[in-house]
Amino acid sequence: MGWFWADSPQPTTQSIPRSHHTFNFSQDGARSPPPECPMHQKTANAMSACPVKHDASIPPLASACPVPHGSRTSQPESQSTLSKLNPLNYMFNNISQTRAPNQTHALPLEREPSTIPRGDGTGNWEYPSPQQMYNALLRKGYTDTDVTAVESMVGVHNFLNEGAWAEIMAHERRFAGGLYKGWRKCSRGEENFESTVQRYGYEKEVDELAPSLVRFQGRPKEMTPKAAMIQVMGWIYPAMFATPPPFDRHDWYVSREINGQRKEIRYIIDYYSGEPEPTGEPVFYLDVRPALTPTTAAERALRWGCDVWWRASGGEVREIARQQTK
Repeated sequence: MGWFWADSPQPTTQSIPRSHHTFNFSQDGARSPPPECPMHQKTANAMSACPVKHDASIPPLASACPVPHGSRTSQPESQSTLSKLNPLNYMFNNISQTRAPNQTHALPLEREPSTIPRGDGTGNWEYPSPQQMYNALLRKGYTDTDVTAVESMVGVHNFLNEGAWAEIMAHERRFAGGLYKGWRKCSRGEENFESTVQRYGYEKEVDELAPSLVRFQGRPKEMTPKAAMIQVMGWIYPAMFATPPPFDRHDWYVSREINGQRKEIRYIIDYYSGEPEPTGEPVFYLDVRPALTPTTAAERALRWGCDVWWRASGGEVREIARQQTK
């Protein structure tokens, strides 16, 4: 995942950040939240809404990352090669929109803008067109790529990146203002976040929140300590924890404004694939969390602890009783 590109001017329109949302992409292109919003889960977040059109002529996607990351031809890194890479995302700066030699199927050239602001303030990141992605895969040595499946690959790729940003936004909305405000926002559990923000008068601060993605790095061959621990627990207690290892990992570097100063927060994303839906739709799980530092460890503990305490101590019952006594 993570094929944001910066080789052409970006849209200057500001998009509304989406937090705690996944999108169900229907065949007519309309987007709507799925019946059960999986991005509200506190651990690995299921994304079972299929973001691509279903066509019998397109083979089903494998239950793994739809976009290969490495090159099939292992070549030593040289200065000339690295100089061609975009330093923000380690991708080539210019991938042609020209139809590849012997390409049997025409691919769209349109590039979809993301909802993710760029760290340099020049608009939003932009996704590659299907033609650009196909050319990039050929350039990396994947000459057997099924050209008819590339549009599906782009759809899944964009869908997962939007879901990852929604989770990052959810955390930033709670803690971009500091630990004290974050504790107050989390004090009544996850489900009551919006009403708690209104109770303490943080609506303007939350609505105007504008984190941005500075850069990111795909690290599919480096398992995170958490993912490794889950694999060990699956070996010890398979009935509870057995799960395939993540098929991909990303580190996203997000710019957060604190007291008028910008601070860079590193987020870690583990990508898991699940069992397909009965309809054949692929299922993905995203485990999105800030990398551990003393501050982010406190943030994660507060968010989890407040939610557990609210539910375990009967917070909802107390809230209902309070409303009835008014």
